[in-house]
Amino acid sequence: MRDSFDVVIAGAGPAGAQCARDLAARGYDVAVLETEPEDEFPRQSNKSTAGTFPSMMAAFGIPDDVVMNFTDSVVIESPNEYFVQEQAGAVLEFADFKNFLVEEGRKHGAEYRFDARVSSPVMEGGDLVGVQYDGSEEVYADVVIDATGPAAPLAKALGVSDLTREKQAIGLEYELEGVTVDQQGYADLTDAMMLRLDHDLAPGGYSWIFHTGDDTAKVGVCYIQNESYQRHVEANRTIDGYLQYWIDTDPRFENATRLEGKQHRGSAHIQRPGSLSTDNFMAIGDTVPTIDPLWGEGIHKGMRSARAAAVTVDHCLTPDEPDTSAENISLYDDLWHRDVAPLMDARLSMTQLLYLAPNDRYDTLLRDLNRLDRETLSKANSGNKLAISKLLHLEDLPLLAEFAKHRFS
Repeated sequence: MRDSFDVVIAGAGPAGAQCARDLAARGYDVAVLETEPEDEFPRQSNKSTAGTFPSMMAAFGIPDDVVMNFTDSVVIESPNEYFVQEQAGAVLEFADFKNFLVEEGRKHGAEYRFDARVSSPVMEGGDLVGVQYDGSEEVYADVVIDATGPAAPLAKALGVSDLTREKQAIGLEYELEGVTVDQQGYADLTDAMMLRLDHDLAPGGYSWIFHTGDDTAKVGVCYIQNESYQRHVEANRTIDGYLQYWIDTDPRFENATRLEGKQHRGSAHIQRPGSLSTDNFMAIGDTVPTIDPLWGEGIHKGMRSARAAAVTVDHCLTPDEPDTSAENISLYDDLWHRDVAPLMDARLSMTQLLYLAPNDRYDTLLRDLNRLDRETLSKANSGNKLAISKLLHLEDLPLLAEFAKHRFS
């Protein structure tokens, strides 16, 4: 007897676990293969800042008890300015969040196999029929889903993944206590999520402080080794060195100490995906570049991709004659571009332009945001051309020319 399921999912991150949760709730037989041992999960894969918004919490039924702190505002900092926008959010305890999704899937009947490292697809007659894991173990399914993140062993083998190293963003985060969140001369970060644009701290990227309650916060840096990084980087300074430099020089951290065991290191790719699916197969979450390229938010988009994949499985397997061909399963691609990342091209362009800008231009940007209507940032963030034009200056022509050179070369 074959070890067979309707769907096999590789990876128990938010995307994989949410997809299993949705499918199991609809009555499908689902198996999830996760590399980490169950008694350690998710120690190695606890890699997210876990900042999100009420829309995700409500859409996916996420309970309050996985939230470290509910926030009231988003703050953007530059070297000499800051902008505050009132916006409700939530900083999750990422490990609790992931465990919640796993247990919810199990309640609906999903089978989890931990300590199960996926290695390759199982092919028969040129068709994908299952997954090989732990060396020679095999499990079969009508549909296979890769939710392993940038490792993407199945997506790469099937020619779906086209992740490139030069588009890889790397990030490092510590959890600190003793942080002065209301430091004089800075924005009050009490119950706030703050993103800082400052090449001295994160060349070609950004840094952040997410308040997690009392005097604790998640503090981190992230950057792509892009043109801007090459221009601003300090020789021989690693990402660890950049984060430590910030902690050593910012007065908000003068009395701060690191919480033991609370270090998170991860990566994601900032690029447009080539393809998302093929016969009997879909790639979800960070296996394809699902993270928001501009501000790095990945949880909500990963969860949306999981739901789009579950809807697609339903579409393919419910007819009297199931059809998991590439043509039929491409419904997932349509849903991804409509619901998961509808403005991917525009946001990638905005990201590249933003990180090419020098530090003094960041100061100008925040002065403009403080001067303009409070909806300007939200509209610009959504790709509104009029709102974006309000943030441009005649002095930006050289910057726009440089952007065009990199964009079209």
